[in-house]
Amino acid sequence: MSAESWRQMRPALAWALIGVVFMVAAPQVLALFTIINLTTAIALAVLALSLALIWGHGGILCFGQVAFFGLGAYVYTISAINFGGSTWAILLAVVLTSAFAAALGYFIFYGRVSDVYLGVITLTVTLILFSLIRRTSGPEYKIGKALLGGFNGVTAPPLNLPWDARAFLFPEQVFYVAMAALILCYLFAAWLMHTRFGRVCAAIRENEVRAELLGYDARAYKLGIFTIGAGIAAIGGVLFANGVGRVTPDVFSLFNAALTIIWVIVGGRGTLIGPIGATFALFYLTSALGGQSVLNNNLVLGIILIVFVLLVPRGVAPTVADWVQGRRKGAPVRQRRRRSQPEDRA
Repeated sequence: MSAESWRQMRPALAWALIGVVFMVAAPQVLALFTIINLTTAIALAVLALSLALIWGHGGILCFGQVAFFGLGAYVYTISAINFGGSTWAILLAVVLTSAFAAALGYFIFYGRVSDVYLGVITLTVTLILFSLIRRTSGPEYKIGKALLGGFNGVTAPPLNLPWDARAFLFPEQVFYVAMAALILCYLFAAWLMHTRFGRVCAAIRENEVRAELLGYDARAYKLGIFTIGAGIAAIGGVLFANGVGRVTPDVFSLFNAALTIIWVIVGGRGTLIGPIGATFALFYLTSALGGQSVLNNNLVLGIILIVFVLLVPRGVAPTVADWVQGRRKGAPVRQRRRRSQPEDRA
């Protein structure tokens, strides 16, 4: 990366530093139940980050991003049960999910499927997985030693220290791992966008035909960022399995697929930190709404989506950034105006 690229990375590094401070301080002041809930929210934030990467920066609207999230959770759980530890299970979850996304993306992008049909295909794959896993409740449905459990799901083995299956991590330690994974995924995505690969993906997002006329294979770049996004979503699935302690077919549900898109829209498409912040905010909003019976969660989320699409179409993060930048540019102008005005004398 050039010096200019590192300069552009400063905001991402600043947000990462804030994340490190939060990671260190949170277990010292928050209750254990809150830490466990935070771990789940962090896992969902990684999912939102993966969609923010491929949609906001790659221009690929994937309605079925939760398919890779759920696959990561299931592959991790099944592999950890059969391996007796989480070390290889985590690697296998990311690799197999990325390979599945690469195979699916190959037929989509090299088949010249339009963006609309891409969203339909990915959503269909998600619903197929949702329906398929729900029908595996019998004892004959198992992979190795792991029963799939149907709609009841399967209990996820806890994380352990690398290469030591007997050293399980406690919830506070899982929180540290989840926060570290979120920070590293965020920095990786921010770094990727300032590389040559990221700049070409941005060019394809803006004008695919022009990018191809310049000699870039848009299909290969779109396939690459699509596969990377799936791998990040799989990491979120692994963290979710450990945060909740159980994986059910609901990870593939239409509700979660729509919720992921809402996070990115509210936070700001084209940013990475915006969807992460929106995930935390809406996660705790829905948790608070779950404790009352007056308002329906889906109704509230639908209203939020409509309001942001109509009134804040760019999302929170870009709107706030533009406001702050406008205030900074306006300050010197106001100072010059004040100097040019005569002073009031008593």
